[in-house]
Amino acid sequence: MTSTLHLHMPFGQRSQHMVICGDDGLARRLAVTLDAVCGEVVTVVLPSRREGHAPEIAALHRDPQSPVELLVAAGPDEQTLRAAGVERAAALALAYRDDQVNVTAALLARTLNPTIRLVIRMYNRERGQHLERLLDRAVSALSRNEDMALDMSTTVLSDTDTAVPELVAAAAVGRGHTLQVEGQVFRGVDRPARTPPHPADLATLAVLSGAHQDDPASEDSPETPGEEGTQLLPDTVTSYHRQFTHGRLMLEEVTHHHPPESPPRARRSYGAWLRDRLAHLPWTVFLSREVIAVFGALAAIVLALAGATALAEPGPLWKSLYLPLLDIFTMGDPATDESPARRVLQLIAGFVGLAVLPLVVAATMNATDAFRRASVGHPPAEGLTDHIVLVGLGKIGTRVLAQLRTTEHQVVVIERDPSARGVALARELGVPLLLEDAGAPGVLDRARIRQSKSLLVLTRDDGENLDIAMAARESNPQVRVVMRLYDDDFAATVSRTMRASYPDATTRSRSVSALAAPSFAAAMMGRHVLGVMPVERGSLLFTTVDVGGHPELEGRSIHQAFRENEWRVLAVGTAVEPSSPRATDTLGSLRLDRPGFNWRPPHGRILRAGDRAVVASTRRGLDFLMTGVQRHLTDPRT
Repeated sequence: MTSTLHLHMPFGQRSQHMVICGDDGLARRLAVTLDAVCGEVVTVVLPSRREGHAPEIAALHRDPQSPVELLVAAGPDEQTLRAAGVERAAALALAYRDDQVNVTAALLARTLNPTIRLVIRMYNRERGQHLERLLDRAVSALSRNEDMALDMSTTVLSDTDTAVPELVAAAAVGRGHTLQVEGQVFRGVDRPARTPPHPADLATLAVLSGAHQDDPASEDSPETPGEEGTQLLPDTVTSYHRQFTHGRLMLEEVTHHHPPESPPRARRSYGAWLRDRLAHLPWTVFLSREVIAVFGALAAIVLALAGATALAEPGPLWKSLYLPLLDIFTMGDPATDESPARRVLQLIAGFVGLAVLPLVVAATMNATDAFRRASVGHPPAEGLTDHIVLVGLGKIGTRVLAQLRTTEHQVVVIERDPSARGVALARELGVPLLLEDAGAPGVLDRARIRQSKSLLVLTRDDGENLDIAMAARESNPQVRVVMRLYDDDFAATVSRTMRASYPDATTRSRSVSALAAPSFAAAMMGRHVLGVMPVERGSLLFTTVDVGGHPELEGRSIHQAFRENEWRVLAVGTAVEPSSPRATDTLGSLRLDRPGFNWRPPHGRILRAGDRAVVASTRRGLDFLMTGVQRHLTDPRT
């Protein structure tokens, strides 16, 4: 059977035919990414050639040099999967928006090809974890070793979750595609010509073309062929000499390895804590314009009635004030035995009470609610500058906040829903928090948007995200804006418009599908692939490779293991023991036993059996590393 052949064939000799099911933005972006890095056929199953992003996917198919093939079918039933070549494929991505459809297709695909790599889009994370364990049991029974099981197992991903590292990097340090390993985030950052080295730089990934402008990952980046063109993974001499005339793409560390920790709290007495807490409560909400107006009107009415009472019933001043108050609040006895003037004043006070008391109650309740909301919040300090303003603490906003806290940047959060899932985390971390609507007047100013360096807008409404971004631009034209948008075309349009309107400021509007596609592509290519990074019109792949038994790595130093334009060792760690339970992170990358990777290994460090290396490579270099066979590809950039 075909599946038996797959099981016993090594990675490099195994069919690399890929299948994608779906027609939305994620499927299109995934097809584009695999088109750039995959050397064999990519079959895309579409329900129609005209709906959704199908026309754009069909455009890839019409390119004579593209490996993308099309199959039009209503749904992923058995006949469709067989026609798409699932029985002989290396990987299948199920990118439908319906979890149930993806689950059904995954179970069917595992039956047709027990060794296929499954990458499944799931919105329900708990259901996805159960499905992953269920489908991997069959692989564990069939595979002969741990590495083979990892290469053939199931990866369940959420497109929103996989976008988190890209959003963090964009807000923290600006442009560049990202890589996530063991909770750390790295990015490819463009260093213009004659730029001195940066302390966070780890390695040179590429020397950029002479026509390169300002963004190596931009879809609009030009490229100059020949000697002046992009050189991936250059040697030290080339990198040194061309740094004065060309930009370089460097790998930079964005977040640290340690998890976010709550700020230390000094031990104080209960009395000191209580005084500090009372001093910081927002008492001024009870002096709002609404409260002052209502209680001011009530006081004026009481004084007028008190004056009339003093004229009708001469007596002490306190009595002239006391009686109208009792009448307004309907607490006094009927004035049946008193003068007609007093009875008339009592009736007037009663009617005034009916009109004014609802306003008093409403103003008091509004002020109390505002006091409660402001009390649970934590406004930023007056002197705060150069911080990141994060709007939205939903599912993805919470994860972005957690990772931002692993950077050295300060964060101010705005969330209008006190019950949002990230509010508790913000309080625990001691992050300044405004429980208000970011679109309301003055809220961004209270978050000190004029003094901030970046704005991250992560609400669920595309229109609201755009409104908030434009308001921030009006207040601070230089602020770096990063928006999460759901619609792919809308994101591209917004990005171009904002760049044209504010050419001196950085604007990033990326759809979730655009940010998630590289992670899905990496999972399809095998769990040894950590990520894919576009570089102008080429791509780099980041992989983990076991050093033991590898002739190009074992026994060589870091310097000797380098091959120009093909691969470079970036980090070294300790490989997981074969008996250790398998563990993967949300991107499908392997986790290592502590102490993890050393991202700054000495060039003379000898690679030995038992080591695992993180390698940046071209597709041609990865083929050679995995198979020992040099493939001759027509495109030198790969």
